Amino acid sequence: MELITRSPIQNQMVEEKEVVSSNKTNFIEANTKKVTLKHLKEDCVVPVFARDNESTISHYEFILKTREIAQDLFPEFSVSEPEIRTSHLIKGRIPSAIGIPAKELKSHQITKYYERCAFVMEIPEVVENVNGNKLALTIGGVRAYNQENLFSKKSPEKFKVFIGFKNMVCTNLCISTDGLADQIRVNSLNQLSEAVENLLGQYNRMKHLGMMERMSRYELTQAQFAHFIGKLRMYQFMDKTEQKQYFPVSLNDSQINTVVKNYYHDPNFSRKEDGSINMWRIFNLLTEANKSSYIDQNLERNVNAYDLTLNLVNSLQNRTGNWFLHN
Repeated sequence: MELITRSPIQNQMVEEKEVVSSNKTNFIEANTKKVTLKHLKEDCVVPVFARDNESTISHYEFILKTREIAQDLFPEFSVSEPEIRTSHLIKGRIPSAIGIPAKELKSHQITKYYERCAFVMEIPEVVENVNGNKLALTIGGVRAYNQENLFSKKSPEKFKVFIGFKNMVCTNLCISTDGLADQIRVNSLNQLSEAVENLLGQYNRMKHLGMMERMSRYELTQAQFAHFIGKLRMYQFMDKTEQKQYFPVSLNDSQINTVVKNYYHDPNFSRKEDGSINMWRIFNLLTEANKSSYIDQNLERNVNAYDLTLNLVNSLQNRTGNWFLHN
C-alpha cells in the first residue's frame, strides 16, 4: 500500500507544541551537539548576506517547514519531534559589548548561530522489518552555512533533504539514491517547500526496502572481506585519474578502520563464527562508520555506502568481476 497521500501544502509552519516527542539516540556523532527547536528559535541569530543585509533561511524555519510537509504527506500518521544535531558554533557580540574581555561577557551580550545543522524525524507508525531489524521511516535534512557565500549579495541557498529509514537497532540511517536531494538551491521558503515535497513524493519506499532485503542473500567469506578492505585502503591513495576507473568510495581511512574493528566486535553486525559476513551487515558497518563524518558530508557518504554495497551485491549475484573483490 502506498503511504504517501498528497494534500495542499499550508502556508504557515507547525508550532513546536504540535510536535510529538520521542526518545532518540545519535544518528551522527562527529563534533556535534544536540539542540532543541526552542534553542534555535530563541537563542540563535539568523545570518544575513553581508552586501545587502538580506536574511538567510534559518535552521529553525528549514526544520519546521520540512516537518509541516512531512505531516501533510502522511496525514494519517504522527511525525515525531526532530532530533537536531549542530556543529561549528559561530559567536559574536552585541554592539554595547565591544571591548569587553570575553571572560566578562554576560549571556545577553553574546550572539551565536551554528554553521552546520542536521536533523531527522521519524514516522514511528511506519516500521518495516528488514533482515531481522526494525526500520522506521525517517525524514531529515542538512544545512551548512559554510557552503554559502555570506559576504556577497543574496544568492540561492543550499539545502539537503532525505527520506529513508533508520535502523532502530543501531540508529544507522539507510538512504537510497532516489531518497536524497543534495543539490537543492532556492531563493525562498516557498521554493524550498516545493523541493522537499518533490523529493518526498518521488521516493520509492518499496523499491528501497526490496534492495535492502536483497543484501542479506549474499555474503563474503573472510578472505573476500579482507580483500575488500585492502582494496578500500588502496583506493584512498590512488590519484584521481586512477580512481575514476573504479566504483567511487567516500569513506576515509579512519572510517575503514572502524569497519574492520566492528567486523570483529559490533554486537549486531559482526562476522559469523566462520568469518563470513553478509552484505546487509557490511552495509550497516559502513553506515555505522559514517557517523563520524562531519554534518556537511554525512548524507552523501551514507548514499555512497548504499550504492557501493549494491554494486558488490550485483557482482555476487551475476558472478561478474569486481575490482573490490577480485585480483
